[in-house]
Amino acid sequence: MESDLMNIALIAHDSKKELMTQFCIAYCGILSKHTLSATGTTGKLVAEATGLNIEKYLSGSHGGAQQIGSRIACDEIDLLLLFRDPLNPKPGEPNEANLLRLCDVHNIPVATNIATAEALIHSLERGDLDWRDIVNPKA
Repeated sequence: MESDLMNIALIAHDSKKELMTQFCIAYCGILSKHTLSATGTTGKLVAEATGLNIEKYLSGSHGGAQQIGSRIACDEIDLLLLFRDPLNPKPGEPNEANLLRLCDVHNIPVATNIATAEALIHSLERGDLDWRDIVNPKA
């Protein structure tokens, strides 16, 4: 089953940017069917490695995560991939607690690691996330 167009946001802490890039290379075929946005550096790295069209916001340390958070609050994001480093967070990296709270409030599926991201990307491909169009119809 072909899923409808979803708005997917990508955020990765510095130590997880390579993992995010490799994930997006592996699932480029699925991701290319959707609208992607990302914090600045993550978006730049993923776009260069994959050729995917990604709307890039400011870097995470300069407010990009807050920009994505505001889109979540306005129901403009359907899925968040937030690869975080829980063991070595850096002071300038996005505070994921605020993003996770927004995702919970607005029922946005979110993955904070590659294992959950893989489960969500396969769900997306099967059409299991099409319920997002019922709760948030796109014009």
